[in-house]
Amino acid sequence: MSIERVEAYRVKEERRLEGLSAKATLLEHKKTGARVVLMENEDKNKVFQIGFRTPVKDSTGVPHIMEHSVLCGSRNFPVKDPFVELVKGSLNTFLNAMTYPDKTVYPVASCNDKDFQNLMHVYMDAVFYPNIYQKKEIFLQEGWSYKLEDVDGKLEYNGVVYNEMKGAFSSPEGVLDRVVLNTLFPDTSYANESGGDPECIPDLTYEEFLEFHRTYYHPSNSYIYLYGKMDMEEKLRWLDTEYLQHFQKLEVDSAISLQKPFSEMKEKEIFYSITKEEGEEDNTYLSYNKVIGTNLDRELYLAFQILDYVLLSAPGAVLKKALLERQIGKDIMGSYDNSTYQPVFSVVAKNANQKEKKAFIQTVEDTLRHLVEKGIDKRALEAGINYHEFRSKEADFGNYPKGLMYGLQMMDSWLYDDNEPFLHLEAEALFPLLRERVGTGYYEDLIRTYLLENPHGAVVTVLPEKGRTLRLDKELEEKLQTYKKSLSQEEREALVRQTQRLLEYQSSDEREEDIQKIPVLKRTDISREVEPVYNEKIMVSETPVILHDIETNGIGYVDFLFYFTGIEEELLPYVGILQAVLGIIDTENFEYGEFFDEINVHTGGIETSLELYPDLGGSSGKEYQCTFEVKAKALFPKLPVAFRMTEEMLLRSKLEDEKRLKEILSMVKSRLLMKFQSAGHATAIRRAASYASPASRVKELTGGIAFYEVVKRLEEHFEEEKEGLKRQLRELAKRLFCRENLCISYTAPKKRLPEIEGCIKTLEQKLWKGQAQTKLRPVSCKKEKEGFQTASKVQYVAQAGNFQEKGFDYVGTLQILRVILSYDYLWQNVRVKGGAYGCMSGFSRTGEGYFASYRDPNLRKTLEVYRGVVEYLRTFQVTERDMTKYIIGTISNLDQPMTPAAAGDRSMNLHMCGLTLDRIHEERRQILEAGQEDIRALADIVEAVLEAGQICVVGSEEKLREDRELFDVITGF
Repeated sequence: MSIERVEAYRVKEERRLEGLSAKATLLEHKKTGARVVLMENEDKNKVFQIGFRTPVKDSTGVPHIMEHSVLCGSRNFPVKDPFVELVKGSLNTFLNAMTYPDKTVYPVASCNDKDFQNLMHVYMDAVFYPNIYQKKEIFLQEGWSYKLEDVDGKLEYNGVVYNEMKGAFSSPEGVLDRVVLNTLFPDTSYANESGGDPECIPDLTYEEFLEFHRTYYHPSNSYIYLYGKMDMEEKLRWLDTEYLQHFQKLEVDSAISLQKPFSEMKEKEIFYSITKEEGEEDNTYLSYNKVIGTNLDRELYLAFQILDYVLLSAPGAVLKKALLERQIGKDIMGSYDNSTYQPVFSVVAKNANQKEKKAFIQTVEDTLRHLVEKGIDKRALEAGINYHEFRSKEADFGNYPKGLMYGLQMMDSWLYDDNEPFLHLEAEALFPLLRERVGTGYYEDLIRTYLLENPHGAVVTVLPEKGRTLRLDKELEEKLQTYKKSLSQEEREALVRQTQRLLEYQSSDEREEDIQKIPVLKRTDISREVEPVYNEKIMVSETPVILHDIETNGIGYVDFLFYFTGIEEELLPYVGILQAVLGIIDTENFEYGEFFDEINVHTGGIETSLELYPDLGGSSGKEYQCTFEVKAKALFPKLPVAFRMTEEMLLRSKLEDEKRLKEILSMVKSRLLMKFQSAGHATAIRRAASYASPASRVKELTGGIAFYEVVKRLEEHFEEEKEGLKRQLRELAKRLFCRENLCISYTAPKKRLPEIEGCIKTLEQKLWKGQAQTKLRPVSCKKEKEGFQTASKVQYVAQAGNFQEKGFDYVGTLQILRVILSYDYLWQNVRVKGGAYGCMSGFSRTGEGYFASYRDPNLRKTLEVYRGVVEYLRTFQVTERDMTKYIIGTISNLDQPMTPAAAGDRSMNLHMCGLTLDRIHEERRQILEAGQEDIRALADIVEAVLEAGQICVVGSEEKLREDRELFDVITGF
């Protein structure tokens, strides 16, 4: 392909990115100055991204509201929500948009050529020709608006972003992150909140909103990225012909300015809300933050990621350990955040006290001084380097396409220097250099220069305040009612009309001709084939090995599975604690920090998890197996080390170490609370399901609210409980980690199996002798309706139930129903009209179904929406085109590209669940051949789920009290 033939662009640089197996080209669009990067390789999972530099002058959240709003209809695609139409009817592997402190990006990905072109077209049209100029209702819906249903009613604020940020600002961690950035960069755009401060969002006017788009959403301020296997010349011509050539060059002042360094450290205090039942003691956040150069220093960018591992991230990291030993905070966190022009290194002591601030600062600085004077442990640095190098080579980003992650990383330099998009994509050459510098004083000098002698920093303290949320809500209500009283009758009537117009806009049907403009694939574009399964059962000595014969680029993935299905119910929380402890506690041969480093020097990591596999091949559908899993990955020559370290962890961990056990319990308690607040929907779904499902009850007891309650009791009464805890952990380890209880999953080419056979036999001989824990033990379920109070301003509303108990079977069309509800009925009623940030539903092969909302201002109203699903389905009627969209969206969820590790995990999961390829094929057939009558037939299944009445809500004190009669129990965490 000859890029030079595309005359609309100027080639600025071409290079080969060997580590990414890609040819990279940097171009400039001649007419507009649009910046373009092409990354050509053989990856079929193609990525397109357009981004804009979007600095802000206040905290009204205009870039965030704009990110939402441009996806609500455009010139060529005038439907109200093209984004949702794409989700329903696209084979995308990624589709979203993200607002950062200084940029807004719109990435899409797909393996299907036609689909990829459609996604590009809709996104380019959205950012350059949105309907926001014709439809003020978009701003009112996505940003903020006054809600007044009648002249005598209550005046409120509503809006999707407004409610989303109310939820974000309810999190103390979110408050801390925001204030750190604002405090360190007071003279730049980072002094403001790009996502929007709920107190400031209502200050944004519609005209200011439009002006922001006119200013920044222009090709002259754009960053365009194409990645993967495609005709790049064709894409460049299309971008120019359809969009770029229609604009004139514009001088856009969007440069991100550097903060002038401070002459001395700053201090800042701010408050966050706790409930009336929570105590103020041990609830303060202390943070120590320093600015680390700029993102344009390639070596510093990577070197500080390694220092972050050594100082903070690893379980035995030096700063973490020093603070825990001084008992300053019960959970030590922090990060090296390089998502802004000037990166920030932060140390955070959570569950601390304000009076410990001086000791906190002194401990951090004394520890850093000691490292500079005595030197950093070489093994820790080597482990940090290998940790990052392994991940760079593996390029496994879970569900995120690697092309997407490369594009986002590219912005870490490209945004601040037009000529440097590839600065951080070629880390391969840096690792040997950074390894050579271990022991030379290089890393010690970095600590001295950027952490000790650098005055550009801040100590930020976040303090608890009881009832703060309730106080602020009351003040807001008084402010709104005072404002309402100041309005004339005519002005109130105008607000009522605006509220009604918005509702009418949201409720109005789309014009058929507009719907037809959204490109849709055909059912014939979808393969009827399912991904192959790689399972071969082989006995190695006495151990069953499930081999997944997959090419893995030189890496072996070994998963050790130990059953715990036979463990008594009262001991299940201790299984969760054992899983949390192993790997971060001393062993007979290693201190826990040394143990973690030793693993990362030689391997790609060893992790533990608890998994549950329902027996989908059985007749009852209620059988399941639970496993304690140790997942290890390493280059093939290093797999024996992975086996030895796994053996060390399982058999020689010092479970008697009281001091460390107490530290881990405090950390687990802290992290669980964070999860309950940040992912309240997942917490509520699991809890609601556990009221009737034994399998979900096991998940609750090993990782949910029930597990938290045991951890909290053990931590708060440690002296009385410690002997029992140690005994239970010892006995559980012997019951679980015995040779009779072991199964191994191995993902690698078959020819590599002999290389680990000796390792398996050696491990067998070392494991305890015992009994397989595979016989199902009963667990107790209690049906309740529960509310869990937090200091949040929003709710997470879940309702669950089991349809198999009412005699209904699982069918493949339930996967279509999930798409229909999540992006049509629930989307329209919970998100669009209700103002929640998110909504979801799900139906499993075990018969469990659920509905949930995310960052939702409502509670009762959302439950009423759930009840309306049945009638919606009984009268469900759509065109064949719409039905096809739902089917394509469903297949898109099923056919995500998989890494070798993910393909091995999927195969093992199917093996453990007894799910056959024939059944998967049948379910896919049911999906591909579905019609609207098949969806109407699901109404009875949904009714069965709802009739179970299993409700759990995580939300604000005030809202739960307001709807007290909906619950059997209301409590706090």
